Amino acid sequence: MIQADRMQYGVSMWVCALALMGLPMSVFAQEAATEAAEIQQKPAYRLETIPGDEVLGDFVVGPGKTELRLQPGETVTTEILITNRTGESRVFNFETEDVVGTTGGDIAVKLLGDDRGPYSLRDYLEVPTEGIPLKHAERARVPVTVSIPADAEPGGLYGSVLVTTVTKDVADTSSTNAVPKSPIVSRIGTLFFITVPGAIAYEGALQKFATIPDASWFDGGPIHFELLYANTGSVHVNPYGELSITNMFGEEVGFIEIEPWFALPQSLRFREVVWSREFLFGKYTATARINRGYDDIIDEMDVTFWVLPWKVLLMVCVVVFMIVFLIRMFFTTFEFKRKV
Repeated sequence: MIQADRMQYGVSMWVCALALMGLPMSVFAQEAATEAAEIQQKPAYRLETIPGDEVLGDFVVGPGKTELRLQPGETVTTEILITNRTGESRVFNFETEDVVGTTGGDIAVKLLGDDRGPYSLRDYLEVPTEGIPLKHAERARVPVTVSIPADAEPGGLYGSVLVTTVTKDVADTSSTNAVPKSPIVSRIGTLFFITVPGAIAYEGALQKFATIPDASWFDGGPIHFELLYANTGSVHVNPYGELSITNMFGEEVGFIEIEPWFALPQSLRFREVVWSREFLFGKYTATARINRGYDDIIDEMDVTFWVLPWKVLLMVCVVVFMIVFLIRMFFTTFEFKRKV
């Protein structure tokens, strides 16, 4: 009997000890859960206040394009900036879409919506799943993570992160029957160009260089030029170059540095360059020297045109005619009076 009591007492002591040991463990677990919840509640972006509070009725997303060179299996996190200049608080949401080039030349990229592109990137872009609230004159630095799979093949991957916001319903108070206007969804995208190094086929060239419109003579400046680049490779390129203009005597009278512009794979890309000089007269030759954006290959084309300001010439002819006419009248009248 005494032994049984002792055994019961021992069991009770062990239960109490286990209870005392379990108490701090549960407290620690609760504290860890609380800390994890607090971490989840903290925004994965940074807020800034921009100088000035001018209301421009829009929002800005930048940079317009991010280019990265990533190895298979590599992950990189970069930032996009969203600036609210609408004059009111807005919530900004995020979407990802694939993009492709076009063969029209005038449109740089085409968004594919739910469709998957031949150089799909959208599944490798990680953006916030929840909307980000911003007050007027606030800017958010939002992380975007790019994760390239380990089995990715060499070449280009192209996509876009779209930032969207919806205007609030506004009633038309100009009439007695106030009708709410439909909300407007605004979207701005930032492009992501990823190059996976390896056996990449760079292939592209300048296809056309001409004046706009494609004519042989003009009545004055400025003169607009068209550059058309064709990318037939499997990765994007950034052609760049220069444009020089000489007169009929072979003297250089104009020079324009052409900043890089991009051309996606299997697409045509148009670029307009303006020679802003206004007073021109005579024959001119414009020469474009464009670096293809790879292997330091230069394409050179030229175009010749005339500038004849016929309105100015017509006015000069009219003035000369009037002067000659007046001089002739003067001398005719003078001779008549002298004979009389």
